[in-house]
Formats: sequence, C-alpha cells, structure tokens
Amino acid sequence: MGKQVNRIGVLTSGGDAPGMNAAVRAVVRSALSRGIDCVGIRRGWNGLISSDFIRMDTSSVSHVVNKGGTLLYTARSEEFREVSGQDKALATCKLLGLNAIVAIGGDGTFRGALALSRRAAEVGYPIQVAGIPATIDNDIGCSHYTIGFDTACNTAIECIDRLRDTMQSHERCSVVEVMGRHAGYLALYVGISVGATAVLIPERELDFERDVVEKIRRARLAGTTHYMVVVAEGAGNTMEISRQINEEIGLDPRVTVLGHIQRGGAPSARDRETASRMGYMAVQAIAENRGNCVVATQEGRMVTMDMEEALAMKKEFSMDRYDILEALTNNGGLKSL
Repeated sequence: MGKQVNRIGVLTSGGDAPGMNAAVRAVVRSALSRGIDCVGIRRGWNGLISSDFIRMDTSSVSHVVNKGGTLLYTARSEEFREVSGQDKALATCKLLGLNAIVAIGGDGTFRGALALSRRAAEVGYPIQVAGIPATIDNDIGCSHYTIGFDTACNTAIECIDRLRDTMQSHERCSVVEVMGRHAGYLALYVGISVGATAVLIPERELDFERDVVEKIRRARLAGTTHYMVVVAEGAGNTMEISRQINEEIGLDPRVTVLGHIQRGGAPSARDRETASRMGYMAVQAIAENRGNCVVATQEGRMVTMDMEEALAMKKEFSMDRYDILEALTNNGGLKSL
C-alpha cells in the first residue's frame, strides 16, 4: 500500500473541450466525499510551476456542469518539458502538500503527468497521477471516446445545417473546414451526419478527381444543385480546394472555417455524463493507490489502465465510417440528402 492521499490537485491542459468543467466538478466532489482536500491548479502545468492555484470546495464547482471551456483555464507549457520546470512544479506540490494530481487533457497532458510522477519518485516525494482524456479530436490512442467530441460534432452539425439552407437557396457549393489536424474522426462523423457530398480526412490520401470532382458530378447527375464538402483541417487547404473546384468544374464555392467555435458551448449530455464518471473513477483510483493511470473507454466500458501502457497505444483509424459515407453518396443516380 502506498501513502494515504489527503490532498489532490486538479488541472486542465492543452486545448479546451466541452465537458472539462464537468470533469473538474466530479474530481472535486468525489475527493471531498472521501475526505480528501482538493486544489485547483490554474493554467495547466504552468500553474503548477508558478503556484497559480485555488482551494476548491463544493461551492467552487456549483453550476459549472453546463458550461463550456474550463474554469481552471488551460495552457501549454514548454518550461514543464524540462527537468528544471518539473522541479519547480514539485516545489509547489510540496508547498501545498499535494500527493496526487488529476490531469484533464490529451496525450501531451498525460506525458507531462507521467514525467512529474517519475521525477517525484527520483527526489523521494511520491506523487500519484491520473489522466482524464478530453479533446474534441477523439484521437487519444487508449480511449475509444474523449470528452468534448460529441459536443463539437453537434456544434459543427448545427452550423453546417444552417449553412446548407443558404447554399440550397443559392444553388451553391460550400467547402467547410472542421478541426482535426491529425485525425479525421470529427470530419467523418459530421460529414455522415449532414449528408455531405464529400469528406476529406488526413488518413486518406487525397485524389482530387476521385474524392471531390467525381462526387460532385455524381450528385449533379442525381439532380442535386448544391454541394457540401467537409474538410478536416489536416486534410488540405480549404481555399486551395475551393480554387480547384472552381477551375475543374466551374462552380464558385464558398469557404467556411468553423475554427474554435467547435470548442465552445454547453457540453452535451454524453460529454457531461462521461466527464462525471471519468472524474469519479480518477479519484477512486488514486484513493485506492492505483495511480499513474488513465481513465478510458474501451468497448463500451469505462476502465483504468496504466498510464505508460496507455501512452504507448496508437489509435487505429477504422475506415468503416468512410465506407458508409461512400455508400451513401456514391449512389448511382439516387438523389443525395
């Protein structure tokens, strides 16, 4: 058995995601229910370096479950990558009496947590860490689902549905960029949901004739007079794609970049509930001395797994959804949605 945990720090790091506040709330209230104090670290690992913190109690997290963003703020920290930065963070942990940290974010956040735990062991001040996956890209290898994905999809879908109304009225082509620099989960999920003419993702090498031109032609032959092309930001330059459509087909596309609007807004029921369960399980793992773990969803179940093992996992992109998209758009003459 390890040392009994009596004070937990909680932080959010990296890109914000809807549901982070629900996760913070769950960590704080789950800790307090076990008689464990909780301290909020503001601005991610930077806050641990600079002693930027707030004492958390039940009222600190009242009425936050429905709010987007993160009440603890978030940032990326280059200084924390260095041992000197980790030592400053450890000094804050010692000062505050923290012997556990719950880190909410992505792979970079978890790597930082693991580095801190290892450095703490080296200097003889053991710290347990637990990670909660939160990113709208849904690209963390160890978890089938990450907090924020559902809300971001719903936000993008609502925006594109509104955009479709005006595109249909003017019989135009729209090229919409959604987030996803290295992963196409968001673009593909949204593309299927809005009945996109074409979806471009980083995982599939772009053949412009096959993936864009021919799809628009088939849609036109099926009687469609407006077209929706959804592009993950890592799949290509939307302005260049628009230019190519104009040159090769003669359409005059309108480009819309949804950008950071996808990260904001009230989290969906799925993200609130998932975040709450993950926060509870993170505290439970720490209280039972099962730290240095990540709370993840695997095959419909929520589990805790070793953080080092979790970070070594790669998320294999399944093309099943792309096959569905192909079947629904390449329909040989039936009018598209």
